[in-house]
Amino acid sequence: MRNSMYLLCVILLSMFFMNACNEQAPETNTGTKEVPVKSPEEMIKEGERLVASHDCEICHSPKRLGPQGPEIIPELRFSGHPSTSTLPPTNDAALKSGWVLFAPDFTSVIGPWGQSYAGNISSDSTGIGMWTEEQFKKVLREGKFKGLDNTRPILPPMPWQAFQHMTDDEISAIFAYLKSTKPVKNVVPQAKINAPPPPVKS
Repeated sequence: MRNSMYLLCVILLSMFFMNACNEQAPETNTGTKEVPVKSPEEMIKEGERLVASHDCEICHSPKRLGPQGPEIIPELRFSGHPSTSTLPPTNDAALKSGWVLFAPDFTSVIGPWGQSYAGNISSDSTGIGMWTEEQFKKVLREGKFKGLDNTRPILPPMPWQAFQHMTDDEISAIFAYLKSTKPVKNVVPQAKINAPPPPVKS
């Protein structure tokens, strides 16, 4: 009888430990939150929202003057300063006194640095159609012209510093959206950069 009770206890303990080993360990909170991966369509939609919220079209889309001021030309969206555009004469006296002059459609600006033109950021090959995403990131993070090393800095009024702290996902979304836009062929004129002023003598 004593042997039977001992055997029964051994069997019950064995079953208990086998069951405990088969149970999954409780999930622990590691402090990391899994972020769902967005589909290409969701990325484009998010990029469209970011482009609109940062008013990229104010400078990068040509406009015509309407009753209420400049109106974006839909078929030229994101194509930058038109290569065929003729700008009005500038007021040199105003520039010398410290003014900065914007073209009527805001795609060109003249200031102490020279004259800059808004780039073509449509999906055409004359825009960002041939760019890599890394180039695009370098433009927004480092202010490099066309996102290439050993190139000049991006000129004002492009506020690339405001994009520096965007997440990789946000920049990827903007890039995805711009690459999905209608391609508009337009070779933007080269910027006219003033020579730096001579160093101040001590």
